[in-house]
Amino acid sequence: MKKFYLRSIALVAIATLAAACGSSSGSSTSGYTVGTITQAVTDGLLSPNSPPPGANLSSCTLTSAHPYPVILVHATFANEMLNWEALAPTLANAGYCVYTFNYGQTSASSIFYGLGDIAQSAGTLSTEVNTVLSETGASQVDLVGHSQGGLMPNYYIKFLGGAPKVHDFIGIAPSNHGTTLDGLTNLGNELGVLDGINSVFSDLSLPSLAEQEVGSSFETNLFASGDTVPGPNYSVIETAYDEVVTPYTNAFLNGPGVDNITIQNQCPNDPVGHIGMAYDNVVIQDVLNILGPNDPSFAPSCSGYGLSL
Repeated sequence: MKKFYLRSIALVAIATLAAACGSSSGSSTSGYTVGTITQAVTDGLLSPNSPPPGANLSSCTLTSAHPYPVILVHATFANEMLNWEALAPTLANAGYCVYTFNYGQTSASSIFYGLGDIAQSAGTLSTEVNTVLSETGASQVDLVGHSQGGLMPNYYIKFLGGAPKVHDFIGIAPSNHGTTLDGLTNLGNELGVLDGINSVFSDLSLPSLAEQEVGSSFETNLFASGDTVPGPNYSVIETAYDEVVTPYTNAFLNGPGVDNITIQNQCPNDPVGHIGMAYDNVVIQDVLNILGPNDPSFAPSCSGYGLSL
């Protein structure tokens, strides 16, 4: 947990320096501007409840090439702008109808979300899916989530009737089977203090932190009957350098047809860490392939690596 906080602080520091020095506005050959991670942190702090460029457009119309609207589900301690200022405009520029939203707000923060009870957050996702289906007339949606955003939809799919409404479900560094936080939860158990720490999380209105720990009652209940259910196509994209979801293999799912991708198997020199995944060009290429042609022989271009955070 300490390392996670340090990385969050580092991102804020990077954004502050970028703002002071005049940060790049990102890339845009046409259409919506694709933001950088430093720009996204700045914009996420200033406009946490605004969608990123290309998202939530009332004028978007589904096409035969892209018949499913894409809903992006942000991570813990994030918001829709902070998490998706690269992927949302990239997808919109590729012709997708893209939607973002915030979930898991508690009294702990009015800027950073994904902190509340995960089952309740899944209810927020259910409402978002129903709204998008109603607005677009689509038969199903595609879900792409980062970290908790790649875990929480499992609850919606399994327990809230989401399975028939989801076509593709892509988890980016998801906390699927919990995290040891680099072994800190194991140490806490050995010292007999983990329950006390989790009580503090509850008192601080941060229940999702304890729920994402290895062996939590939430994790145990969620996957008691298996990792997947019939219906959605499941994909997981993970980095071997994840220091938030540890061990990194806990991100992966087991089940028929699940596609588990380790970024370094594609691009060995990509140093991207957990936080930088949503701004890693290799990850974004994988998402586009899965949502689009889903070519099993796809090989991304090894460039534009995300930060090693």
